[in-house]
Amino acid sequence: MKDQEVLDPANDAEADMAAIAHQCLMTALDHSRADHINIILDVGAEGNAKYETPVLKLPPRALRFFADVLRQMAKQEPMLLVPQKHELTTQEAANFLKVSRPFVIKEIEANRLKCRKVNRHRRIEFEELRRYQTAQQQQSEQALQDLTQLSEELRLEF
Repeated sequence: MKDQEVLDPANDAEADMAAIAHQCLMTALDHSRADHINIILDVGAEGNAKYETPVLKLPPRALRFFADVLRQMAKQEPMLLVPQKHELTTQEAANFLKVSRPFVIKEIEANRLKCRKVNRHRRIEFEELRRYQTAQQQQSEQALQDLTQLSEELRLEF
């Protein structure tokens, strides 16, 4: 993911500001059913009647996105913005999933992970990678529930 920029974690002051801003945005979004939200910008032209106060008109979806970014900043976690149709190499996919490259190739060959070929190279769409990751998490959670149920039926203690 060479062309993507990792946003470093926020410092303490930025995290505090982000937490407050996130709370304000979520409160505004929770109480609004509007098709857009106006944000009035304070550009320091106080008391100057010659200048109109700038108003930024945003769709609620954009504000939810900003709220998600602010939430991550408040947690002081690094972020990576990736376009939905971005394609990754098998090594980049392995790094994202925190597995080995041969494991990714085995998953592709087993048709559990879709890719396309560019000459001899495999490319995996980021959205497909997220789908695979979600499916794997759900499968792990189901296996854990099954194991818990089985241990309860057998009256095993932990």
